[in-house]
Amino acid sequence: MLKSLRAVLACVLLGLAAPAVADETPKHGGTLTYLIPADAPPSFDAHREGTYATLHATAPFYSVLIRINPDNPASTSDFVCDLCTEMPQPTEDGKTYTFKIRDGVKFHDGSPLTSADVAASWQEIIKPPPGKTSARESFYVMVDSVTAPDPHTVVFRLKFATAAFVPALADPFAYIYEKAILDREPHWYEKNIMGSGPFKFVSYDAGQSIKGERNPDYYQQGEPYLDGFVGVFAPKLATRVDAIRADRAAMEFRSMPPSARDQLVKELGDKISVQESDWNCGNVLTYNHKKKPFDDPRVRRALSLAIDQWKGAPALSKIAIVRTVSGIVFPGSPLAATKEELQQLPGFWPDIDKSRAEARRLLKEAGAENLSFELLNRDVDQPFKYVGTFVVDEWSKIGLKVTQKVVPTGPWLENMRAGTFDVTLEANCQSVVNPLLDTGKYLPHTMFTENYGNYEDPQEIDIYNKMLRETDPQKQRAQMREFEKYVLDTQAHMLPITFWYRIVPYRSYVKGFHNSPSHFLNQDLATIWLDR
Repeated sequence: MLKSLRAVLACVLLGLAAPAVADETPKHGGTLTYLIPADAPPSFDAHREGTYATLHATAPFYSVLIRINPDNPASTSDFVCDLCTEMPQPTEDGKTYTFKIRDGVKFHDGSPLTSADVAASWQEIIKPPPGKTSARESFYVMVDSVTAPDPHTVVFRLKFATAAFVPALADPFAYIYEKAILDREPHWYEKNIMGSGPFKFVSYDAGQSIKGERNPDYYQQGEPYLDGFVGVFAPKLATRVDAIRADRAAMEFRSMPPSARDQLVKELGDKISVQESDWNCGNVLTYNHKKKPFDDPRVRRALSLAIDQWKGAPALSKIAIVRTVSGIVFPGSPLAATKEELQQLPGFWPDIDKSRAEARRLLKEAGAENLSFELLNRDVDQPFKYVGTFVVDEWSKIGLKVTQKVVPTGPWLENMRAGTFDVTLEANCQSVVNPLLDTGKYLPHTMFTENYGNYEDPQEIDIYNKMLRETDPQKQRAQMREFEKYVLDTQAHMLPITFWYRIVPYRSYVKGFHNSPSHFLNQDLATIWLDR
């Protein structure tokens, strides 16, 4: 596979995209059929799950408290109300946020939605009751309490002021559930759907499709524009490409590889539009500190130094959904490292010959110059297997003998959780660009349960906690550089590998879609309309 990938990496494919066309006045009517690249969601409960399979299937049925502006989804700071009436100004030195909730909102069963429902949903997300889990519980360490003093008011009180709070509050998985249902049957939302969003649930055919119809009582005036939607589960890329080509479906919302984009544009011409953007998602190399010799920072640093991301990213971008070299922070964010700052870190040196010479020196010093090991990887082509093959090839250039152990998602997660791997290729995928929380993947397991490096590091935690509590942007940026240098250089705990690139081809009659840095954002379909 290495030889074949090297050959492909040497090729340059023409990246075609239909020109963007300004949206006209929205039209009402029609049914959107879109593809969900998964077999089925693990459950319908977005508080519990972290996968797009759940979100893409269920977001149209639910409301959230606040969100990224659906007309400006590329922004990292343009937050607007969904269920609230206006974005509040914090009080008590930035530690209290008081939200007024819309009057007249109804759940799809006819029950009125009040602040009690909002507070109960957020209490479950922030501190789930016994027997339940919250995928994003660690995002809300700053929250002290959530209360509903009256039917139209929700108050969040924080333990400390932080710029991370409002972006965290706009998490698209933070559905508002009905308190009466949660009180009566805490696990009800895992297998059932009932919200207050733009569409009402019609049917679910396991592993096949999910359907919704327009909610005539939706509180956003004039929305949704669609009469309904059909989400079709289709894990195979070829199936999805064929469906769009034949107009059995209009689009998928995750991403397609460059080859699929080029194929559809070539065959369908102006019947296809394409939107692309950097993606708040990237692969990460995680070194298992409990396995020798990866307990030695010299060895970890050497593995990072061997990789030429500046040359690899442009080549990989021709065949895989990756593109932009960046450090821990999403590229373009105010807290992201500049290219010059990044080039000071292992894995990003501009002189690859010098970098690899230092890698060989460190391995020899550590007595590991003839190192052989396995790279655990996920059996997903885009982009895991492509990136994994690239990394293995890079390591071979300093004499390392590395084989890929490619396994299905279940065993991949089991191996990481059990610590039965040498080095693993995983991913750090987030929704709203929120660097202070997006760095969580790099924190020890006691701070972030989805870190699999098997290390404890009080000094790293101390740097992070200071940064989380800092409200001055310039000081915060300096602390992020300190954090990045400590994690990627001093300790070389992990290494970010090239951020992903989101490519969304869709039928040109689909309007109102705005690409964003995440396939999790703005999936309620309220602003989508069909020009046909």
